[in-house]
Amino acid sequence: MNKEKKIRGVNLGGWLVLEKWMTPSLFEGLKAVDETTFCQELGPKAEERLRKHWETFITEEDFKWLANVDINAVRIPVGHWIFGDTKPYVGAIDVLDWAVKTASRYGIGVLLDLHAAPGCQNGFDNGGIMGVMEWHKHPENVARSLDVIERLAQRYAVYDNVIGVELLNEPRWDVPEDILKDYYIRGYERVRKHMNEDVAVVIHDGFRPLIWDGFMSEPEFSNVILDTHMYQCFTDEDKNKDVLGHVEKALKRKEELYEIGRQLPTYVGEWSLGLDGNSLRGLSTFQKEAAMRAFGSSQLLGYENAAGWFFWSYKIEVDSNNEWKCQWDFRECVKRGWLPHRYI
Repeated sequence: MNKEKKIRGVNLGGWLVLEKWMTPSLFEGLKAVDETTFCQELGPKAEERLRKHWETFITEEDFKWLANVDINAVRIPVGHWIFGDTKPYVGAIDVLDWAVKTASRYGIGVLLDLHAAPGCQNGFDNGGIMGVMEWHKHPENVARSLDVIERLAQRYAVYDNVIGVELLNEPRWDVPEDILKDYYIRGYERVRKHMNEDVAVVIHDGFRPLIWDGFMSEPEFSNVILDTHMYQCFTDEDKNKDVLGHVEKALKRKEELYEIGRQLPTYVGEWSLGLDGNSLRGLSTFQKEAAMRAFGSSQLLGYENAAGWFFWSYKIEVDSNNEWKCQWDFRECVKRGWLPHRYI
């Protein structure tokens, strides 16, 4: 990742790692709640449904649109099953190949993100299986993750537009620090066996943004970037804030990111315009529109002390009557004027 170039990107979430809330039509008629149960329930029929989703959810038109608004990078979440050698999952390495090549044609960088690890690192649907968090409890899960990271690094080392490899997305706050840090060091070594120092090795903060002082620093390590995720809709404190409180908090992110960035260069790997309905209660239509624009602008200004950012997510299945879902769809946010139309 070019340290001199500010990353202004989007996540291609809900594509190669499923999240039911993002693409509910894909789960229609199923009891499944995540990719694991999706593949288990459908069995051999899962591939046909997934292939159709992969081919239609993200197309070349999407990369063209992103280039036209000057988005310069995409973060692509993948599961540990990406190579197709893990049951019951369906591999999609050919789709990832296509995405990297297509992004290159449009001058868009790619951050490869191990979003779902064996055994699941967080117990969330985005980790592949809800309610399970066994990744750190079994050495074979960690070893398997490292093998997937190395295979990705080896496969994509020849692509100039691959700007980074993220070793693990959102390991939960109670994954032991020593296990996580050891994994990051070993993951760095696996990436560097195949990729030069122009390619960033990205580590997620594990929801502990201030424990990284002196960790993986230069000159022993080169081009390591810390990933932090900044949402304002999940905690009780945020749910009880009004819009002005959220704007104020977003503007203060600049100072927060300055402190985090003193440890390692940092970017905001996930953020959105998502707000709890309580924060917008009582506002007129005009006031809501003004509030969303203010919230978007304040976040963009607040993140200027980061090496860059990736909005979550580029697109989801939007219901125009569901304002909350629109807040998570980058294209919809741009269309509605909540976010700018150009990023230069």
